[in-house]
Amino acid sequence: MLAAAQRLRRSSDFAAAVRGGRRAGRGTLVVHLTLPGTSEAVDVAPKPARGGAEEESAPVSRAGFVVSKAVGPAVVRNKVRRRLRHLVRERLAALPAGSTLVVRALPAAADAPYQRLGVDLDAALAAARSGRGRRSR
Repeated sequence: MLAAAQRLRRSSDFAAAVRGGRRAGRGTLVVHLTLPGTSEAVDVAPKPARGGAEEESAPVSRAGFVVSKAVGPAVVRNKVRRRLRHLVRERLAALPAGSTLVVRALPAAADAPYQRLGVDLDAALAAARSGRGRRSR
């Protein structure tokens, strides 16, 4: 499970990451990565603690997941989401502080084994971080 501060919840956060982040797709998934310090960075200022005292801390990396009905019925979608959440939790610390990551599962993710999801996630993150130039159309 991701900590509450590490989860994307608002649709505006998802939209900003998808619209402004770097996109990289591999077999079973597509990642949208927004790195801090770029013009496309999403505001990830920490919210004050519930106790009322605001803590001074560095922004945390956050992640969100998109698993549409095209992936399969609810049981399959939830299984894919749980697997992706576990894989991202292990890799979130490796991203720069303040990064925003959206992982979108493709229909092929429904039948993919856990190891394949991990390999595709690693490859997509590496491609998104490398920042290769945009392809000409």
